[in-house]
Amino acid sequence: MRAIPILGAKLAGFYFKSESKMTKKDSIFKDLGSYFRSHSITTLGWIWVSMVPLLGSLLLSTQYQQLEQLTVTGVWEQVLLTLILALLVGLAFLPTTFTALASGFFWGWAVFPHLVIAYLLANVLGYSLGKWLNADFRTILYARQPSLQEEIEKRIEHPAGLVFFVRISPVIPFAISNFLFASLGIPLSKIIRFGLPGMLPRTILAFASGKAASSFLDAQSSLKDPHDWLILGLLLVGSVWGIWYFWNKKKTEG
Repeated sequence: MRAIPILGAKLAGFYFKSESKMTKKDSIFKDLGSYFRSHSITTLGWIWVSMVPLLGSLLLSTQYQQLEQLTVTGVWEQVLLTLILALLVGLAFLPTTFTALASGFFWGWAVFPHLVIAYLLANVLGYSLGKWLNADFRTILYARQPSLQEEIEKRIEHPAGLVFFVRISPVIPFAISNFLFASLGIPLSKIIRFGLPGMLPRTILAFASGKAASSFLDAQSSLKDPHDWLILGLLLVGSVWGIWYFWNKKKTEG
């Protein structure tokens, strides 16, 4: 007969532990919701970087004829193109992969170095904007969830793996990752140092696909080639594994 009360006490303890964990998780999402509700400009910024690059791609897909008349030969034209691309990508008007595709088709390998420079400038611009909009994100989050501070801080102390594998992912948009890195407080120098090598594989793939296409419509469909899908699939698997490994490695080290 004594086993019944003991079993009941164990079940009650398990229930309250589970409920406590669920409450903790729910409270995190609740805090995030409260943060975004009280920061309307920040919320609009996240919506912008999530939606506008897609809309920009659709617009360029229908208005690309104007770019066919644009030639890039002189130094000043190259500088101007670099700055324009930096603004378009840094302010999230266009996604990086589509920009590389279009650059490869319209201007060829001669502008590839300028595209890389434009991406570096866009990195600075997007990160700075994200840092300004999310200036007090960690302060508020840590105040409401003190246990998260140690978990997050020990993972971003050495962020090389996280930055590289986030950048190499074909499904995590450049603009969103800039806001994410800025929110976590990862130094810009480390994002550039470890993020650029991560961006290069899919950038080169998109650029080469655009360069090889016979028309811009063919360029847009070129990434549907089975070989390209295989490469993108490998990049996706590698990025998922890398992010998972980085997160869990830091957890075990703690």
